[in-house]
Amino acid sequence: MPDWQPTLHGESLTLRPIHADDLDALHAAANDPLIWAQHSETNRHERAVFEKFFAGALSCGGGLVALHAPSGNVIGSSRFYDWNPSDRSVVIGYSFLRRDQWGGGMNRQMKRLMLDHAFRWARMVWFHVSPGNARSQKALERIGATLNDRQQVMVGGVPSPRLIYRMLPGEFRDPAPRL
Repeated sequence: MPDWQPTLHGESLTLRPIHADDLDALHAAANDPLIWAQHSETNRHERAVFEKFFAGALSCGGGLVALHAPSGNVIGSSRFYDWNPSDRSVVIGYSFLRRDQWGGGMNRQMKRLMLDHAFRWARMVWFHVSPGNARSQKALERIGATLNDRQQVMVGGVPSPRLIYRMLPGEFRDPAPRL
């Protein structure tokens, strides 16, 4: 059985399993409305809405907290979910980072760590992206993910339109840093 809650170490990022006592620190990292402006739940910065998001991260068995490695500060989260052992696929998603971490390679580092880990067991990784989330779409395309389909995906118990991106082993691209 794959371990979907590992501790992963990158150059300036550590991912570790989420715990119930992470709620306050994660909400502090997530309470900026601009983080969620392109997501389907644009009010996820509000405590009550974020608590539902957090509960999903705890219950999915793959929730991870992102830490700025040098300082140990919580800067975001992501998760593995919907492991399908028959076709050996998993979804990576529900990722967010504080805005002060945007554009500096932290998201790329997070995805690299998670993809390297996932491909120990998976033959394919999926990403579900809200059609209005141009920032995530662009970030996925920059690292080599391919738009594969459009589907209705259950998000918080509600069918929601999603763009379905796919990545196979060896497709990760490490793009040149933006200037």
